[in-house]
Amino acid sequence: MEKNQLQIEEAFVGVRLDTFLSTYYQDKSRSYIQGIIEDSNVEVNGRIKKSNYKLKLNDLVEFSIPQAVEMNVLAEKMQLDILFEDSDVIVVNKAQGMVVHPAPGVQSGTLVNALLAHCKDLSGINGVMRPGIVHRIDKDTTGALIVAKNDLAHNKLAEQLKAHTMTREYLALVEGIIKDEEGTIDEPLGRHPSQRIKIAILKGGRNAITHYKVIERYKEYTLIKCILETGRTHQIRVHMAHIGHPLVGDPVYGFKKQKFSLKGQVLHAQKLGFIHPTSGEYMEFSAPIPSYFSILINNLKKC
Repeated sequence: MEKNQLQIEEAFVGVRLDTFLSTYYQDKSRSYIQGIIEDSNVEVNGRIKKSNYKLKLNDLVEFSIPQAVEMNVLAEKMQLDILFEDSDVIVVNKAQGMVVHPAPGVQSGTLVNALLAHCKDLSGINGVMRPGIVHRIDKDTTGALIVAKNDLAHNKLAEQLKAHTMTREYLALVEGIIKDEEGTIDEPLGRHPSQRIKIAILKGGRNAITHYKVIERYKEYTLIKCILETGRTHQIRVHMAHIGHPLVGDPVYGFKKQKFSLKGQVLHAQKLGFIHPTSGEYMEFSAPIPSYFSILINNLKKC
């Protein structure tokens, strides 16, 4: 196992050891990180510490993440809404309620399970559990998602994501009336210090930038377009909640009392644009707005 070393800066002074490592590894749960600490895979200044150790300035944290044991993922024949496909990429319109890839507790019914039944040639860069997956959207978020069929395509698409040159536009319905016509939210994100299922605005977290524009205002709600400059976990959901306009239907960051019976946040990845990894041509695709979203907007227009 490769050992990592990090020296604590002022932003993390007083932060629990497990919280700090959860911020560093946002794809790992806090309970997983605590297990790593309990198994003596983490040292602070050469000594084993507990999860609740409060970090001090210039502490040297040394840690290693054990190699994950990959599990076999079964192909499952499911209906896919494919917007585009060639020998390098697949662009799908992900349905609401579908998880993108298997994870502990979710081994079937995912987009990856469906893709494996649809085609066998997916890139292997992300391993057995996430073949071909270049980026993700939440379970209850719908819309356009690109999948790589080979490692060359995967690497080139990942480079575009890193360079912020991939076009990603979302439609979202938020609570309240946004007064400004447009705005930018530039707030760093990291794992919530005490609630592991949440992402939070966190000093010292990863850079995150969301641009938004108002499309239409209703009696108590606003329809907006969000353009991602970065693509952090729950980015739009956390950023909009931060400015007092959480997404309608959001079970994690939204209002406790919801007026509508929804399966999750009203968020749709409407537009996806990228440079094709082989041809070099810029391609752009739009995912149709799901029926539940359209019906909700039509009802709001009548109010």
